[in-house]
Amino acid sequence: MPEPRALTFEAPGRARPPRHLADLAPAERRAVAVELGEPDYRARQVARHYFVRLTDDPAAWTDVPAAARERLAQALTPTLLTPVREQVCDAGTTRKAVWRLFDGALVESVLMRYPDRVTMCVSSQAGCGMNCPFCATGQAGLTRNLSAAEIVEQVVAGARELARGQVPGGPGRVSNVVFMGMGEPLANYRAVVDAVRRLTDPAPEGLGMSARGITVSTVGLVPRMRDLAREGLPVTLAVSLHAPDDELRDELVPVNTRWKVAEVLRAAWEYAAATHRRVSIEYALIRDVNDQAWRADVLGSRLAGRLAHVNLIPLNPTPGSRWTASRPQAQDAFVRRLEAHGVPVTVRDTRGREIDGACGQLAASSGPD
Repeated sequence: MPEPRALTFEAPGRARPPRHLADLAPAERRAVAVELGEPDYRARQVARHYFVRLTDDPAAWTDVPAAARERLAQALTPTLLTPVREQVCDAGTTRKAVWRLFDGALVESVLMRYPDRVTMCVSSQAGCGMNCPFCATGQAGLTRNLSAAEIVEQVVAGARELARGQVPGGPGRVSNVVFMGMGEPLANYRAVVDAVRRLTDPAPEGLGMSARGITVSTVGLVPRMRDLAREGLPVTLAVSLHAPDDELRDELVPVNTRWKVAEVLRAAWEYAAATHRRVSIEYALIRDVNDQAWRADVLGSRLAGRLAHVNLIPLNPTPGSRWTASRPQAQDAFVRRLEAHGVPVTVRDTRGREIDGACGQLAASSGPD
């Protein structure tokens, strides 16, 4: 049975990314401006250019004295992500970006444009320490946590592409963010919560998004799930369950050896009660592994009557994996069994599979397309 590579809540100690205004609360940004010998309102001006106007060139900050622009840019908006490559599919409406961080680590983000929304899937860690055997990211191991600003910058980069009309469909805005890219978000708890606050802070101090458009996933780090319930952030919690019984989940999600299914679900119901938000139960359907009808019944009985929704994910292929997606008839039967228990269920769209941008496929390769 695979063991989690890292069950501590923090990544190994490494050099920290450059400080960025997205790491800082508004008062802290003002303090930086004053330290530079500028009026404190310069911080708000810079925040407006970053979060509202989405400019990445200080030469365009025409309301800031030219002599101060570069100094403020270096102190508040240093370069965090350097593009390595971008792959597109779905006629350009699904776009996977590979980014190099300041220390050479690689992460990926995915922009998905639908007729009624634009969703950004962001990474919260470079790699992942949870070691789930069917996930390419988990097999790579954990490199380090991302800073709040490195997370936010992935969303801002997507927002810039949309605002500049670089995504088919004309100018637009990011409406949804899902923390379902590389990493276990709740293992990088403080940076993820700070990033959510920057995404939801009213403009110009943040992107002004609705917390209801943000989803934070977890494999089931129970103490952090309970912490998140106390943050006052009504984001959607997505629990990557993948098996309703401990015997199988110990294998598929090794952190289950610490927090069993019943305890994870108990924390999920506590979250739903605190936030009045429906919990999303993520379940990757794996052929002849977790797609049996009896397991659908076990799952349905655990979720019946709860504020929950099941998101079934046809397993996406990853290099070297011995597992594959369920047969269509097994998937259909699984859906019917859950519905018989009165549990809402949908089958996730597998957008991005062609560019290894779908769930479980992000491995941040820097190789050629």
